[in-house]
Amino acid sequence: MKFLAVTLIVHAPDPVTGVRKTTGERFREVIDNALLAEDLGFDGFGVGERHERPFISSSPPVVLSHIAALTSRIRLFTAVTTLSLLDPVRAYEDYATLDHLSGGRLDLIIGKGNGTAQRELFHVTPEDQWDRNAESYELFRRLWREDKVTASPRFRPGLAGAEVWPRPFQQPVRVWHGSATSRDSVDLAARYGDPLFSANVTHEIQPYAELIRHYRERWEHYGHDPARAVVGAGTAGFHTARTSQEAVAAYRPVFEGYLAFQKQLGVEPVFPTLEDFVERSSALIGSPRQIIEKVHRYHEQFGHTVLHLHADAGGLTDAQHRDSLALFQSDVAPVLRRDIPDPPFAWAPVLAGPAPAGATVPVPAAVPSTG
Repeated sequence: MKFLAVTLIVHAPDPVTGVRKTTGERFREVIDNALLAEDLGFDGFGVGERHERPFISSSPPVVLSHIAALTSRIRLFTAVTTLSLLDPVRAYEDYATLDHLSGGRLDLIIGKGNGTAQRELFHVTPEDQWDRNAESYELFRRLWREDKVTASPRFRPGLAGAEVWPRPFQQPVRVWHGSATSRDSVDLAARYGDPLFSANVTHEIQPYAELIRHYRERWEHYGHDPARAVVGAGTAGFHTARTSQEAVAAYRPVFEGYLAFQKQLGVEPVFPTLEDFVERSSALIGSPRQIIEKVHRYHEQFGHTVLHLHADAGGLTDAQHRDSLALFQSDVAPVLRRDIPDPPFAWAPVLAGPAPAGATVPVPAAVPSTG
């Protein structure tokens, strides 16, 4: 099993202290968490894309490029790239550039996105959002694979023998499809033989498990080998400590802050108590043994081989957060890596044909000093 640390770069007051970091401090925190994730042995670090309050993750290629320059091993994920809002040509240029700067350590997770404010910002409607996502992905996919592209898309000007630069490092880039509620997203992933990443953060397991079953059914419908279907899954919250009592006690103020925030928004919580949240949600809160057992229970339903944890402290102290991630890597990850298989593909740059000299190992992207 592989493990990612993921941030949506929420920029809001700390749910426990009420203190809000400056924008610069919040970005610095994201970079520090990425470096910590690499140091601890996480397999990937993901940055979301949102274009509305309270997020400042509107430019994941820029953030991930900075992380690429400071790291050498960890794979870099988008979580998710909202292709329904983007010009696929411009998105291709950004990510092909990042692909080179990271030495081929890029994976994309795409999705149609949600949120009224960001739809209005980009003049996208609920009625056409899905069609935009599918069209943008299909054109993005062609741009990555073909040197010249001719196309007549509906939502952007046509292309006639278009050459788009730079040509990518990986051929092709691995694209996952983010899935929360839409069967259309699941079907698109299955049609192209792409891996699926279940959001699995808002509700109980059942609706997510149903979408994953549908993905596997459609995967076989499109003629793909069932053994090659790959699923990743998210978590609604994370904190581990030596005992369950310590973990729950530390997380309680975080959960209470989360409930207060939902109340401000007028949202009825799905999980009204911390005990209910720990029991029925995908949150991993407890001792290492409890977390191992819960991941196994979810794996019985999902068959997932990739798991994401929250990269942010989110109301925990920095020390609690670091200790929790370190304990996960020392006491939880080795057991899950042993018990649950990795995805059936190499966790390395995707290269067509013979690899260029030195390209099989991800390289740091730091720019040499001219001084």
